[in-house]
Amino acid sequence: MNSPFNFQNKNVLVVGGTSGINRGIAENFAKAGARVAVVSRSQDKVDDTIASLKQHGAADAKGFAADVREAEAIKNGVKELHATWGNFDVVVSGAAGNFPALATGMSANGFKSVVEIDLLGTFHVMQAVYPFLTKPGASIINISAPQAFVPMVGQSHVCAAKAGVDMITKSLCLEWGGEGVRINSIIPGPIDNTEGMKRLAPTEGIRKAVIKSVPLQRMGSTDDIANACLFLASDYAAYISGAIIPVDGGWAQGGAALVGASLAEMLKGR
Repeated sequence: MNSPFNFQNKNVLVVGGTSGINRGIAENFAKAGARVAVVSRSQDKVDDTIASLKQHGAADAKGFAADVREAEAIKNGVKELHATWGNFDVVVSGAAGNFPALATGMSANGFKSVVEIDLLGTFHVMQAVYPFLTKPGASIINISAPQAFVPMVGQSHVCAAKAGVDMITKSLCLEWGGEGVRINSIIPGPIDNTEGMKRLAPTEGIRKAVIKSVPLQRMGSTDDIANACLFLASDYAAYISGAIIPVDGGWAQGGAALVGASLAEMLKGR
């Protein structure tokens, strides 16, 4: 099926864009003809992704290695990209960290690490890109998670961090809307063949429970999330801002909580 989206002459930045859902997003923007840049902690992954983006049709592809927890590294990399391409039309912020752990057995550093990557990292990206956004017209998309509004055993760190990400989305909708900048969050459901899903469904039994708990009776793909991003970044979504949008096959209607219960049984050794 031919995509209805055309991002030729558009500059797209995908933070965390070298693996999983975020790489799928970056590659789909490349297919739509955009100039696409990616950021991750690994230069090797950045280089590999740049090669893939070019193969997928990107008008140009660039990237840099940086940790979203380091504000100056993100700011410097974004400034260098801007010096080459100009303003950013689309920014996808998707860096994330997760590991299942009960609160009673989690170290303070473990909790802090996830909050710094997910929440503080999102803030760093927002601050870094703001001076270089197309105004009016830029679209920012934060990649959130069901844990932002579905409490789960073993996920207190992620629940806290992702709830904060969605509130950043809502707050900046108010702060930046007058300049014509739109900002939304996407909440992916269970996406097959991703590290995140492998952590949350580490056994075949939990994996089957996940599929059964999704009303559409399947896991999603990275293309499902990418298509939502393409829509939100396009003129078709010109009046959508401050929205928190599940792209999950209906999973948020109850299935996510059921899987959280399965994860609880595993962590508690039942």
